[in-house]
Amino acid sequence: MSCIATETLTDAYRECRRQLLDAGVLISMKVDGLYAFSGPFEEVIERFEQLVTRRARRHRAEVMRFPSIMCRDDYLRMTHIENFPDLLGSVHSFTGKERDHARLLGARSRGEDWTQELCPTQVMMTPAACYPLYPTATGTLEEEGRLVDLRSFVFRHEPSIDPARMMIFRQREFVRLGTAEQALEHRAFWLDEGEEVLNLVGLPVERVVANDPFFGRGGRLMADAQRDQVLKYELTIAVASGDKPTAIASCNYHQDHFGHTFDILTHDGRFAHSACIGYGLERIALALFMTHGFDTDHWPTSVKNALDL
Repeated sequence: MSCIATETLTDAYRECRRQLLDAGVLISMKVDGLYAFSGPFEEVIERFEQLVTRRARRHRAEVMRFPSIMCRDDYLRMTHIENFPDLLGSVHSFTGKERDHARLLGARSRGEDWTQELCPTQVMMTPAACYPLYPTATGTLEEEGRLVDLRSFVFRHEPSIDPARMMIFRQREFVRLGTAEQALEHRAFWLDEGEEVLNLVGLPVERVVANDPFFGRGGRLMADAQRDQVLKYELTIAVASGDKPTAIASCNYHQDHFGHTFDILTHDGRFAHSACIGYGLERIALALFMTHGFDTDHWPTSVKNALDL
């Protein structure tokens, strides 16, 4: 991307953020990518989730809700630290004695790095809502596999002036564990379902083949392979910029990666495949406000009806 294009995109992000802050939709917390949310913003997220829940009810997914932290040992069995080290969040805490505490306070008072006195805990910040599911799913699935409804705050350390790129945000996911055919069928269905739901609330998204932001030179090869195999789709729409639309939902096919890692087996003894749809709830709310305006009372009647506003 040229310098001029980058500057233009940066200006678009700043202007979008200014509008959202001035309207009181977002509240600054003095760190790029970290915000508090207004009552209307939270109501929009709640009503959108209710819409998703109503439409998904017929599928009888089992509901699981995980916290925004997960077991460090389980995290390290995955490849997140190899592929996305720049996004991880490790939870550290003070575990020392009085002498160590005094050293910590002394370092802080001198403006030095007091965090050297902290130690890693047993937990990591959860980077995707589905990650804590797989360690709990070890064993053999029934013939029909599993369909799980998840929702969680997740953390990714990527501070940005783009208001849609938050460091901590909510994902609503529907995950399928089963055979390759079951996983691919799940992804195909939820691509259509996700697109239909977003169109219902006045968001004309575009379906695009995508890749994850793998780290480093080797990551570029992995990203190319992911795109070549069409493992990931995103549903995108202009939020801050029409030149660089924002992904507000994605559908991923993991093949048997998590089945192999956590010994999740199909009924016939093969490693289970998995696929998921993830709705980015804050991004969807931002897209709704930037598309329809900052006063929900003036949103199109069809959108208000869909959201029961």
